[in-house]
Amino acid sequence: MAQKLFIKNFTLLVFGQVSSLFGNFILRLALSMYILDVTGSAAVFAGILSAAAIPTILLSPFGGILADRTNRRNIMIALDALTGISVLCAALLFSPGNDIAIITVLLVILSILGAFETPTVQSCVPQMLTGENIIKGNAVINQVASISYFVGPILGGALYAAFGLKPVMYASIACFFITALFECFIKLDNPHAQNTGNILSTIKHDFSESVRFIGKEQPSILKMLLLASISRFFVMGIVMVGFPYIVRTVLGLSSTYYGAAEGALAIATILGSVAAGLLTGKLKTRKLSVIFAAFGAFIIPAGVIFLLPAGTVVRYIISIMALCGVQIAISIFSIFAVSLIQQKTPGHLIGKVMAYTVTVTMCVQPLGQIAYGFLFDGFSNEVYLVLIPTGIIVCVIGLLATDFFRQLEKEQDFSAQN
Repeated sequence: MAQKLFIKNFTLLVFGQVSSLFGNFILRLALSMYILDVTGSAAVFAGILSAAAIPTILLSPFGGILADRTNRRNIMIALDALTGISVLCAALLFSPGNDIAIITVLLVILSILGAFETPTVQSCVPQMLTGENIIKGNAVINQVASISYFVGPILGGALYAAFGLKPVMYASIACFFITALFECFIKLDNPHAQNTGNILSTIKHDFSESVRFIGKEQPSILKMLLLASISRFFVMGIVMVGFPYIVRTVLGLSSTYYGAAEGALAIATILGSVAAGLLTGKLKTRKLSVIFAAFGAFIIPAGVIFLLPAGTVVRYIISIMALCGVQIAISIFSIFAVSLIQQKTPGHLIGKVMAYTVTVTMCVQPLGQIAYGFLFDGFSNEVYLVLIPTGIIVCVIGLLATDFFRQLEKEQDFSAQN
């Protein structure tokens, strides 16, 4: 009999993620707005956010080790409780004289805790679910994140505008403690990890074992990570840097237009997650190369429209439609890619492998932003020279990956028969 998707453990995980992500998004939005209001400096704002991201990049592999050696439920409870306590302490210590310092320290602490939480949550899904439900489960988690990303900043901005920073902080504290309460009712077995002696020898053993697994035993996971990082590079460059630049600078449109565009992209991400869930069991692995190529194909019209004698509004609408297509395609690809990695990874390594996924993608993000920042600055009057070649390059990469995904599908079929 097929396993139900919304079993008790997974349902509790989803409710916990709703509360946790919502708390995170309203808090980070309010903190960002406060920093900009007080300093008036985009450079200070960017510097604080960049510094806060470093612990997640550096510590995620250690978060993976912890997730593979300790009860994952207990880790999630502890991390969400510590997050709530950290925000509470920051709120109590907060004052106009030390505000920026307190916020900076808080963001660093949240980054450290996030380095341990993300691989733990991702490794819980394959422990709770089996088979095709892993893909559906990842799609649900992605939908929750997308909806929280869409609704959280809107409500967080409204709360901040109406009540200021501290009430938003207290609301986020409640969200984190509610999450920890949900997680208390999750039941997961302890990982069966080999005892290798002291902490240093354990870390060394786990690193070498996971690197050997990815590099030699399952090189397909390494290739999948490479494709995921390539997609992230282009997404961060085109969507996160290029699109705002096109709307605000090239087209000269107001923040209202940009806000509407951001909302459309968030909805597209949700639709992509829903589509991934609906395609489970129907989308063959070999077709993922087509999805990747489609991600690139959608970028091309956004460039072509700037070669045509079209008005500002038409260019704006075509750009939104094209990048919504990008978001849908990349959401589907990412969910299936992560699910394939989870399915090919044994339980005692899943946390570490998921941590590598987080680390690789987070390292690539700033590279994409910096590269495309220079490209769009250099070709501000000819953005099609950035968009069209990018679309073509992504399409070619997707088509070149056809043989890889076809071979991956054969391995899946062989494993299913045995």
